[in-house]
Amino acid sequence: MNLLEQQASNRRRTFLVMGLFVLFFAFLGVGFDLFLLGASEGYVPLGSLLALGVGSASAAAGFYSGDKAVLASTGATPLLAAVETASEDDRHKLRQLQNVVDEMAIASGLPRPRVYLVPDRDPNAFATGRDPEHASIAVTRGLLDVMSRDELQGVIAHEMSHVRNYDIRLMTVIAALVGAIVLLADWSRRMMWLGGGRSGRRGSRSRDGGGAAMAIAFVVWLIAIILAPLLAQLLAMGVSRQRESLADASGAELTRNPGALADALQRIEGHAEPTRAIKRGAAHLCIADPLGRRMGLKEGFWSDLFATHPPMAKRIAALRRMAYQPATASLAEARRAKAGGVGGAPR
Repeated sequence: MNLLEQQASNRRRTFLVMGLFVLFFAFLGVGFDLFLLGASEGYVPLGSLLALGVGSASAAAGFYSGDKAVLASTGATPLLAAVETASEDDRHKLRQLQNVVDEMAIASGLPRPRVYLVPDRDPNAFATGRDPEHASIAVTRGLLDVMSRDELQGVIAHEMSHVRNYDIRLMTVIAALVGAIVLLADWSRRMMWLGGGRSGRRGSRSRDGGGAAMAIAFVVWLIAIILAPLLAQLLAMGVSRQRESLADASGAELTRNPGALADALQRIEGHAEPTRAIKRGAAHLCIADPLGRRMGLKEGFWSDLFATHPPMAKRIAALRRMAYQPATASLAEARRAKAGGVGGAPR
């Protein structure tokens, strides 16, 4: 599968998962009104409208100020402020970061994002914001300490791809959808425990004949309420995994050097420490899982289901193939191949 085919495939899968989000939300809302409030001719879906209103308000707050909350939670410092207080050696690294961001902004045709430094020794990076005009990229101090210039360029290209593909907006919307689904499910469970669904179910049976179909529908809806938080998280993780794969491909497109991004990911994988400054709520934004969960290191059904990122080995292998390097090459082997004329000239 070439670069453009991979991009198209990831977009199709993302739209599919987003469609499932909408259908799941609608199913919970209709069930809330049908089984708990007792739908009748001309009824107003009060429960669904109220939950949707609260969810929309949360989404709006996250849309306009979610990036500031994420950056504040990590203790990120604006790059210019970090330069003013840095030592001479650190200033060189910070200015190199600034130059690389400028290069990738030009390559992508996007405005230069705001750049932040996260005080954490584990190498990682993430992008946030609602659109390219309000985007921010944050990198950890550990990333600057261990990356070569080419590798740093690959990481920044990956994050700029998230900005260019509007992944930063997509993940904000998904977070709001997850919150709204969990909220509606919580309200429905509370109403069930208080016995609020009895009259609604009797009314539905009397109108529809009360047969087995309504009983089955109620059981399915009840199971969905119980599992809603888990299912919503799984759908969010599915979108996150697809966007990471697409950003890898798009980042390689920007730099024309997929081997450098593969080297960067391999170097990040070699650091087993979690990125402690980045909390669980922002894990899906990072180039690598900041929590260091073992699930993200494996392949298979359960890893694909519960991990926020594709397996690192799989991502590295895909980039190696783009660079015409052995898919299982180590960092040293890849560099020897590059020095021999494969995948670009050495630096």
